[in-house]
Amino acid sequence: MTQHFDADVAIVGYGPTGVTAALTLAKHGVSALAFERDADIYPRARAVTVNDWTMRIFQSLGIDDRITKVIEPQRALRWVTYDGAEIMRVEHPPSALGPGPRFYNIYQPVMEAELRACAEECGELIGVRYGVEVTGLEQDATGVTVTAADLATGETRTARVRYVIGADGGGSATRAMIGSRLLGDTIDVQWIVIDCRVKRWWPDRDLLTFWSDRQRPVVDIALSAGNHRWEIPLKPHETEADFATEDAVWPLLDAMGVTTDDVSIHQWAFYRHHTRMADTWRAGRIFLAGDAAHLMPPWAGAGMQTGMRDVHNLGWKLARVLKGELDERWLDTYEAERRPNAGFYTELAVQLGRVIKQEATPAEIEEMNRVPEGTVTPFEPPLIAPPVLDAGWIRGPLGDASIVGRMVPQPITGDTAGRMARLDDLLGDGFVLLGADVDPSALLTPAEKAQWDELGARYVAIRPKTAYTQGPDELVDLDEVLLPWLARYGVRAIAVRPDRFVAAADVSGLATPDLPASAVGAVPAQSLAATPAVERSAR
Repeated sequence: MTQHFDADVAIVGYGPTGVTAALTLAKHGVSALAFERDADIYPRARAVTVNDWTMRIFQSLGIDDRITKVIEPQRALRWVTYDGAEIMRVEHPPSALGPGPRFYNIYQPVMEAELRACAEECGELIGVRYGVEVTGLEQDATGVTVTAADLATGETRTARVRYVIGADGGGSATRAMIGSRLLGDTIDVQWIVIDCRVKRWWPDRDLLTFWSDRQRPVVDIALSAGNHRWEIPLKPHETEADFATEDAVWPLLDAMGVTTDDVSIHQWAFYRHHTRMADTWRAGRIFLAGDAAHLMPPWAGAGMQTGMRDVHNLGWKLARVLKGELDERWLDTYEAERRPNAGFYTELAVQLGRVIKQEATPAEIEEMNRVPEGTVTPFEPPLIAPPVLDAGWIRGPLGDASIVGRMVPQPITGDTAGRMARLDDLLGDGFVLLGADVDPSALLTPAEKAQWDELGARYVAIRPKTAYTQGPDELVDLDEVLLPWLARYGVRAIAVRPDRFVAAADVSGLATPDLPASAVGAVPAQSLAATPAVERSAR
């Protein structure tokens, strides 16, 4: 008997992580049904930046041109003291992941509205129920029954889906329902976030400035769309009640020389920094993503982006599993790949926080920017370095001298018909093997080629721009980036995943990487009712 499903995947929460999940699934023809408590977009700007990795995800979804119109390039980062001494500076080189800047400033409500507008254009593939709260999840061997209550009427409805993504934030009910514990710490310092409208330009407004001080460190950042933000910690004797009115907030800005000639205060809010991660991100057919899975301080600008990267990773795998193109064991690689990356950015944020609070010594600051001896990869500070995979569906050694796990740079390339475009636009959405002036299929054994053929892989030779193409499925390295990049690591061919990470290279074997021995699979039929989230600290 054929079962009825209201959608392939339910998404609990429809913030940036949830809508990116929906867009990723829809890109591959998979339907999603989102459940969102709030009728409107959260009005406060929480995230402040996106980088070229996130923009490459937007490119894969076909929406990067639209997002670019509502965000603005970011010039550089600097850490300064109140007496004007510069502690550290990070200049932004051009992006290696796609033509354009390395970092952008955003105004989250505006960008989020554009993301939702893009989702609305996906038609029936994306459905959204606003003003509802998911109160129960019941999963069995073939799917999950979602129970949700209308917050206005109290009426409950159910929906049947194959999988669920919990993207419902730090207070995630989904996390509580699957019995996952949020481990870590919350720093007992309250911060005030002051969002302002810009009235005139002032010197170096376009630099993201961290004012370093033990008592009153400040984040000073230009947002897009004519907005600016300051984030300021309250002193031990201060409370929210001390800043209940705009007149009470203004002295904080006055202390930095900001006046009513420069800005008007738009809104302000209070928050605390968390360093927490869920002990498991999956229970059977239910997955956690974004703040539901991890919470980090804001210093690396990676909280929102890490959630979006979570669901992009999970989304392309889920879509292919649902369409029968990949084994269900692929879903076991989601947490294996994303947990280390979330942990990396959490630790990076913690260390950058030590700089702004003047807890890091000069020697530690110097070490953060030290170029390791004998590096094969051109060194860039961790905050701006291109992403890497530390685990998951990859084969071969990791580390500075290995190309495995790295994201392929994205220059302008040409095809045999003379079309010039970004690399990803010419590669398509699937697996691909790239050869350095050689047909990569010629380097495979019959068994290895059969493995890649089963995944629907393409075989593409990258030719130098000084030579003729020799066949129909070739690309020309117009920017002279790809061939030198492959040569730097001493490889002739690489296997590239749909998310553009290198899965394998000829120097360590081009066979497809191994999958986990067995899938987690669906848990026995059970009813999971919403209960208050339990947060426990691992100290």
